Amino acid sequence: MPEPALTFLCLASYEKGHRFLEQAKRQGCRVLLLTSQSLQDTAKWPRESLEDIFYMPDPEPHEWNLQHMLLSVSHLYRTRVIDSIVALDDFDLEKAAMLREHLRLPGLGETATRYFRDKLAMRMRAAANRIRVPEFTPTFNYEAITRFVDTVAPPWVLKPRLMAGALGIKKFHHRQEVWDRIHALADEQSYFVLERFIPGDIFHVDSIWHRGKMVYAISSAYGTPPLEVTTAGGIFTTRILERGSETDRALRDMNERVLTAFELRDGVSHTEFIRAHQDGAYYFLETSARVGGAHISDLIQAAAGVNLWEEWAKVELAAVRGTSYTPPQEQSDYGGLLVSLARQEWPDTSNFREPELVWRMEKRHHVGFIVKSPRRERIEELLNLYTQRVRNEYHASAPPRQKARE
Repeated sequence: MPEPALTFLCLASYEKGHRFLEQAKRQGCRVLLLTSQSLQDTAKWPRESLEDIFYMPDPEPHEWNLQHMLLSVSHLYRTRVIDSIVALDDFDLEKAAMLREHLRLPGLGETATRYFRDKLAMRMRAAANRIRVPEFTPTFNYEAITRFVDTVAPPWVLKPRLMAGALGIKKFHHRQEVWDRIHALADEQSYFVLERFIPGDIFHVDSIWHRGKMVYAISSAYGTPPLEVTTAGGIFTTRILERGSETDRALRDMNERVLTAFELRDGVSHTEFIRAHQDGAYYFLETSARVGGAHISDLIQAAAGVNLWEEWAKVELAAVRGTSYTPPQEQSDYGGLLVSLARQEWPDTSNFREPELVWRMEKRHHVGFIVKSPRRERIEELLNLYTQRVRNEYHASAPPRQKARE
């Protein structure tokens, strides 16, 4: 007898997660989408995979009234039983947690979600589990801030607790700069965390979790650190690390320790670490309960043959049904990704013809590529070549955004 169809309610205040929606439908789920009204005429959702789509008013782009959302979904529940709520974007995690708590559905609740959204909660949880993090302090109390800047050597970075990636981060070298910024924040001061800036190499581990176990993970190394790309307008690159190398093993082990401590049970994660230039030690930076952005999922699919969006849908379904999940057998190729702003409105990149080129970005004022090869050394050669060509022929920079998705 076939399993009864389950209903997934997916939240997406931004357009993303098409492959998740399509895979959930292929797995026999009824898929409902709750999204922003501002996307109604522009988003190209896979409507053939959706049983229904609902729009939340967003007077400020992508910002929803949470009480109205809760009442709307509760009204929907009167006639449609919802089995799982999935947040497709980092900025929807709190919304999904609030709904799960109210409707008493499984998955991350509001407290657990903090470990995947709140940079202060992340650091405190990691430190409590003896996972190395940069020295930090909350920005609640002036005496604590004074003690921090007097005892921890600069530079320091002030990070918004609830923004994604490097958005809104500011770097300071002098004590007075910190205080000027703290006072300028006024009543927003408590929404930040202050920490020591550690120069080093930045890495990310993208993983799949099932029943509290890491069942798949792949590690990668950024080129220019994301903070520098965001603040100085650099060129974003990342590449798959040598499988089984000392660095790969160390990162996968640390990733497992972090997400075990954070009690991620079923889902996917994108987690970032830094290897300090000064002492060679690895430090935890931040994590998430979502698929990595900036086309990292496309890179992983190209190199490893694993689509994290699709696997996430399978994991969520297995979690609701109580069945087992087996990750796919990955390919052994290596890959590299490059993305840059471009000064041309629609850059012509047809002169990039290397046989290893498997994807090119088609987006206004952007240029981007994914290259794939069985040889990791070839990936480095191509990324170096492409970075130089993009810098000379296309690259543009823009002022750093201070808000998410400005």
